[in-house]
Amino acid sequence: MFALDALHLARAQFAFTIGFHIVFPAFSIGLAAYLAVLEGMWLLTGRSVYFDVYQYWLKIFAVVFGVGVVSGLVMSYEFGTNWSVFAYKTGPVLGPLLGYETLTAFFLEAGFLGIMLFGLKRVGRGLHFTASCLVALGTHISAFWILASNSWMQTPAGFKIVDGQFVPTDWLKVIFNPSDPYRFVHMVGAAYLSVALVVGAVGAYHLLRRPANLPARTMFSMAMWMLVAASPLQILAGDAHALNTLRYQPQKVAAMEGDWDPAAPGAGEPLVLFALPDQRRQRNDDEISIPHVGSLYLTHSWSGTIKALKDFPRNELPDVAIVFFAFRLMVGLGLLMLAVGATGLWLRWRRQIYRARWFHRAAVLMGPAGFIAMLAGWTVTEVGRQPYTVWGLLRTADSVSPIGMPGVALSLLAFAIVYLLVFGAALLFLLRLMAAAPATGESGVPQMPQRSAGIVPGPAGATEEQQALGE
Repeated sequence: MFALDALHLARAQFAFTIGFHIVFPAFSIGLAAYLAVLEGMWLLTGRSVYFDVYQYWLKIFAVVFGVGVVSGLVMSYEFGTNWSVFAYKTGPVLGPLLGYETLTAFFLEAGFLGIMLFGLKRVGRGLHFTASCLVALGTHISAFWILASNSWMQTPAGFKIVDGQFVPTDWLKVIFNPSDPYRFVHMVGAAYLSVALVVGAVGAYHLLRRPANLPARTMFSMAMWMLVAASPLQILAGDAHALNTLRYQPQKVAAMEGDWDPAAPGAGEPLVLFALPDQRRQRNDDEISIPHVGSLYLTHSWSGTIKALKDFPRNELPDVAIVFFAFRLMVGLGLLMLAVGATGLWLRWRRQIYRARWFHRAAVLMGPAGFIAMLAGWTVTEVGRQPYTVWGLLRTADSVSPIGMPGVALSLLAFAIVYLLVFGAALLFLLRLMAAAPATGESGVPQMPQRSAGIVPGPAGATEEQQALGE
């Protein structure tokens, strides 16, 4: 039976707050890169539509960045209130890593964000573009340090234990621990795909309202190109990440697969499409599976096998059902993203990408899919790590603060109320910004001379919007 206690409430509180927080930094990472590309395209081609789209998403980026900073502050306090033992034991490692994130990333982002928002007419186009690039770089540096910290907790390296504390002995091994490169690439890819889906959904929404809107066409087209390029790369990155996880955290992979029983020699691993994992009986109910397919992507062989859940002590296993279903949600949405990108490519070849209203409606529905998949993946990562906070070395039950359940429950309730009010209002404001149609030629910045760069000029006196209708 599941027993509700201070430990489970503390875990629920951290999961709740980080679930809100992670969306905004990921949004910032992808959107900052998109803004840098837009401004670069404007400077390269001289087409004002790129700057119009830049101005449209810059306002949204400012809100997302601010909310991301605020939502992240709370978790720092939670380390001291609910997880003080964890903070004490891991502080010599994680403290400097999080400090480096502030020094190298946050100051860079905050320092150039003002130029990015208000400085175009004051500093010139070249320096303004540099500021946009530095803000984008800062978001990626921030992701690097955060993921280095989390990856060290998953695959700890470069330390020794002194008086109960993890003390660094080799900072390069701490930072570039065995899972860090895979997690960083996979997380940044998830941020790019999530933003591409949001940008595509907003563009599609405005195309449904006004098919001739050139900024909407531009953002929709760029989003579809990103899906085409990034979806297969993300699948490859996920495969490499899974193989790394199988090496260092085999229980997690077995839970992802719902694999309870060791496979017989030559039988291979099945792909479990659906099942109802029963952790108490250590079996799957109502299982639907395909023989050998699991071996192909887990071991890259027809009959390869992995350690099953029954190969590990019961107290070393995570919550299998949560990991199992979260993994399938992530993979299913990833395949949908690949399908949307492929469909967009086919419609582009048929010269129907701006006219296929059914596809635009589908793109609108897919808008939040990237963030849902990312939260599902984060659930696999964190729940699959249980029962440890530092894999194999520090159990979650030994990391929690010695406080009673009423205190944790009260703070969890307070957080839930405040988060729903504050971030609910922020989400509504963001949706209102996205619902406003992107304007054309209202930026107040003189249009640059258009270079050829493969652009075919339209009839004399035609606007960019009129030219676009002739595709």
